[in-house]
Amino acid sequence: RSVYDDQPNAHQKFMEKLDACIRNHDREIEKMCNFHHQGFVDAITELLKVRADAEKLKVQVTDTNRRLQDAGKEVIAQTEEIIRCRVQQRNITTVVEKLQLCLPVLEMYSKLKEQMSVKRYYSALKTMEQLENLYLPRVSQYRFCQIMMENLPKLREEIKEISMSDLKDFLESIRKHSDRIGETAMKQAQQQKTFSTALQKQNNVNYGRNMHLGRNRILESKNEITLKRTFEDEDEHEEEVLTAQDLVDFSPVYRCLHIYSVLGDGEIFENYYRKQRRKQARLVLQPQSSMHETVEGYRRYFSQIVGFFVVEDHILHVTQGLVTRTYTDELWNMALSKIIAVLRTHSSYCSDPDLVLELKNLIVVFADTLQGYGFPVNRLFDLLFEIRDQYNETLLKKWSGLFRDIFEADNYSPIPVANEDEYRIVISKFPFQDPELDKQSFPKKLPMSQSVPQIYMQVKEFIYASLKFSESLHRSSTEIDDMLRKSTNLLLTRTLSSCLQNLIKKPHIGLTELVQIIINTTHLEQACKYLEDFISNITNISQLTVHTARLYGLSTFKDARHAAEGEIYTKLNQKIDEFIQIADYDWTMSESDGRASGYLMDLINFLRSTFQVFTHLPGKVAQTACMSACQHLSMSLMQMLLDSELKQISMGAIQQFNLDVIQCELFASSEPVPGFQGDTLQLAFIDLRQLLDLFMVWDWSTYLADYGQATSKYLRVNPSTALTLLEKMKDSSKKNNIFAQFRKNDRDKQKLIETVVKQLRSLVNGMSQHT
Repeated sequence: RSVYDDQPNAHQKFMEKLDACIRNHDREIEKMCNFHHQGFVDAITELLKVRADAEKLKVQVTDTNRRLQDAGKEVIAQTEEIIRCRVQQRNITTVVEKLQLCLPVLEMYSKLKEQMSVKRYYSALKTMEQLENLYLPRVSQYRFCQIMMENLPKLREEIKEISMSDLKDFLESIRKHSDRIGETAMKQAQQQKTFSTALQKQNNVNYGRNMHLGRNRILESKNEITLKRTFEDEDEHEEEVLTAQDLVDFSPVYRCLHIYSVLGDGEIFENYYRKQRRKQARLVLQPQSSMHETVEGYRRYFSQIVGFFVVEDHILHVTQGLVTRTYTDELWNMALSKIIAVLRTHSSYCSDPDLVLELKNLIVVFADTLQGYGFPVNRLFDLLFEIRDQYNETLLKKWSGLFRDIFEADNYSPIPVANEDEYRIVISKFPFQDPELDKQSFPKKLPMSQSVPQIYMQVKEFIYASLKFSESLHRSSTEIDDMLRKSTNLLLTRTLSSCLQNLIKKPHIGLTELVQIIINTTHLEQACKYLEDFISNITNISQLTVHTARLYGLSTFKDARHAAEGEIYTKLNQKIDEFIQIADYDWTMSESDGRASGYLMDLINFLRSTFQVFTHLPGKVAQTACMSACQHLSMSLMQMLLDSELKQISMGAIQQFNLDVIQCELFASSEPVPGFQGDTLQLAFIDLRQLLDLFMVWDWSTYLADYGQATSKYLRVNPSTALTLLEKMKDSSKKNNIFAQFRKNDRDKQKLIETVVKQLRSLVNGMSQHT
């Protein structure tokens, strides 16, 4: 650029200098060529010399090559053979290597087939997993591997089907064996509880010491026998304790669960298992229609349910997630509601108290067994309180029959005791105390009849029977004491009271029996305090406790006594009516017989003998009965005079009637029952006496003059009564002309009678208008 750009003649100068430089190089090249030319000529000369040798050598080499080729043909053949063998060797090595890769796959597949044949399905699944993940990928290019890969899903499905079939067989098996499982579990729970209870009773020094009379010795001996048998049973069965695993093979569940878990279908298996078990639960909870007829029906029902939940509890604890506590609680709550409904329905059909008691014991064992497995059972014990009421009802029905039988078999006469031994036998059954009677020598009679100690013993037996139901209810002694007292009150106030009332109303029960019933109820009433002591001794609850209930025996026996007293009054009145009905008065007689009527004397003798029997009755009862009888007799005699069918009465009949009333007054004044003050009993006949005196004395002027005054001599004579009787006498005189001679001699007196009749009618009419 400087050559072209700097100066105008710079190019020319440059070219000149370049030519000069070229010439210098040419001279140097020429010098170099001249310097090496001789050597080049010498080399050409030598090459020309070598040409001939080279041709000669070529000929020799060609010959040598020919001979060498001929000689190497055999070597080539052997070399090719060696190459072929080496290829075969390489192929064999490759095959061996590939077979070494395939052999574990084939061994594992063979192992898989063997596991399938011996039903080791879970191991077979693990083998499949190893085949798929470890072995088959190494040889996946081979056709047999593809076949294996295609067969593995089929084998999995086959395993699932087989395991599911085993599971179904297992579910069927536990359905069949659930009652045996439950029976075993309940038996173990009962043995454990019996052992604990017996040990507790043995250690409790005060247990049973307060039992009344010989009952304590019986119970203590029973406790010792029970404890001894319990220890023997424990020793005998100590090595024979069976569990659910001993009775049922749970391996199908574990196997199926593992298989489905490995296959990723664990949730499907859980849902299927729970669904099937719910169906089985519904079948187990469905009772037989005749279950209430025998205790075995209830036992089988409870055993099946216990077996079902024992299996579920076992599954809960040995598997993870197959069943959960929430699931079992939900299933139990559903089952418990069904169980309670079933028991309510079927227990209502039970009329035998022994069967109800057995049912209660089964429910307690059932509840204790399931409570031991962690299931809440409070509702079952609440149900037992309902069944307790039903048990009491069945007891009351049973004891009602016992009471009726006792009353029917009683002779209603005092108990005769010939010697001390017989006396002690009676007082061992009934707490009887009478210092006055103790002073008497044998033979003697106890005031009550044979039914009293029998009734007392039956009440005690009822208390024991009621106590049996209260046992094992996990209730305090106070609650048990309260339950016993309430049930005993029901027995006294309802059952025994009803039996007494029915007994009193029976037609064949006479006055003597009624008197004995009153005496019996008095002694039973006095024995109530001993029953209270008896209950307190059983429960160890003092009667001084604030909440302790009292027995209502006092009111029960008082009501029965009052009913018997009323029945005595009724029976007496009925007997009086029977005598009155056989009365045969001649109402038209002209004059009396001069002596009382025979029927009335028989009636008075009957009343005397009857009131002698009343000596053992309380004074007020005998007095009331005597007063009631006299009043009824007076009223009956009055009604006989005023009977509408009686149309006429003669003065002779009035005189005869007056003689009978005099005998009644004499009977009343003889004090047939002690305790009456003055002439109280005679006042029962005051109405009759004033009426008869009025007719006997014929003091009508005084009656009419003093009528309505408190001081009237005939205050108890009613005008209508006097009018009725006077009209009957008037009709009789007209018909029989009894007053014919009187009317001839004294017509004024006849007019007086008519005047009296008119005045009496006006009095009666005036009273009617006033009313």
